[in-house]
Amino acid sequence: MKKYILFDNDGVLVETEKHYYEASKKALKEFFDLELELDVYMEIMARGGRAWEIAEAQGISQKDITQARIQRDIYYQELIKNEDITIDGVQNILKELSKKYNMGIITTSRRVDFELIHRGRGIVDFMDFTLCVEDYKHSKPHPEPYLSGLKLFDAKKEETIVVEDSQRGLTSAYNAGIECVIVHNDFTVTHDFSKASYKIKKLSQLEKLLNNVTK
Repeated sequence: MKKYILFDNDGVLVETEKHYYEASKKALKEFFDLELELDVYMEIMARGGRAWEIAEAQGISQKDITQARIQRDIYYQELIKNEDITIDGVQNILKELSKKYNMGIITTSRRVDFELIHRGRGIVDFMDFTLCVEDYKHSKPHPEPYLSGLKLFDAKKEETIVVEDSQRGLTSAYNAGIECVIVHNDFTVTHDFSKASYKIKKLSQLEKLLNNVTK
């Protein structure tokens, strides 16, 4: 019986992934005149790599890449402050789920970005904890992030389910030995989700899925 839900953040609870891509693309073009094509970015994202790989491949120094990364972070924060990143109905869905399940968020976002994203949204009100990239040594697709969530809940793997939208996140959950639900997201549609335990089109279908899983 499932008692715990570990949510990914970007692309599951808020629609931010495309903005991270746009910010990275803009910085790479501005600083190094490099084009970050979407298919290249998706391949990098799927395996948990970094957009800066295409700059490193051109022999660009880490010092220059660091400056570009700082500007990327500025562009990203501007986008998440000014663009609509809401996924309709998320707060109501979480309210209902919170009546039956303990919940947490496991994200690769920086804490500063996460807090900016969630300011005034009410989403984290339903969570027992949130883990950001600073809170663990190895990022997704390594299993450590989701194993850390299990530890905080003092939960068994079979009692827990992960909700993800990316191949990188699915791999993290799979390697941690936790069943994973993939929520459809147009941005990550090219990713390989063959290892997913379940797939749903919308987050609103999660409660029904869990009711069937726990019967």
